[in-house]
Amino acid sequence: MTRTISIASRFNGPPGSGNGGYVCGLLAKEIDGPSQAILRVPPPLEKPLTLEADSYLATLHDGDVLVGEAKPVAFDLVAPPAPTLAEARDAAKRYAGFADHRYPTCFVCGQSRPAHDGLDLFTGKVEGRDMVACTWTPGADLADANGIVRPEFIHAALDCPSYWALTHAGKPALLASLTASIDAALPRTGEELIVAAWPIREDGRKHWGAAVLYTAQGAVIARAEALWIEPKQA
Repeated sequence: MTRTISIASRFNGPPGSGNGGYVCGLLAKEIDGPSQAILRVPPPLEKPLTLEADSYLATLHDGDVLVGEAKPVAFDLVAPPAPTLAEARDAAKRYAGFADHRYPTCFVCGQSRPAHDGLDLFTGKVEGRDMVACTWTPGADLADANGIVRPEFIHAALDCPSYWALTHAGKPALLASLTASIDAALPRTGEELIVAAWPIREDGRKHWGAAVLYTAQGAVIARAEALWIEPKQA
């Protein structure tokens, strides 16, 4: 299957390029089951891109340039117990991005967007845990005709929180890959959900973090592990 798509400017991450989690989600939803999406270059906005997919591989090209790809993988990330709604709401008050944000207009975690234009995922430190969290109530504009949140927005919601969980948070880093699994029925718009994330490890310029989307009752909806890479020093 081959078709042409375009990433709307609304769905930016850094200025001028697509939000990594959202673009990974566009690729991942072409794959059945857990997948790993890898970004090769910053995804361009408002430009015709070629999406090709079968059961084993999805690719996104800008002309001859490979923007990203996704493939099926085994994924065994264990989700920790969810913070409570009250803990997640409280944690959001401590979002580090309120004080210092390199990309304040990011679709997922930017605090300088018009009201309800982004996901507004402001994950802050959970008291007593090595974890950041916030709540998320998806709006109707993120849904399909049946009121179900589209999967690319689930992936987007698992992206930036994993960055804000890193010890490197606040410093330059770009999403390189997102390994993710949607484990339950997709939520409906208007449901209050919990997003939580924690650091995994780091190796030089590479930083790994994980994120989980939970129902308000703490059941797992989706899991992800993200690889963030610091840009090379000029």
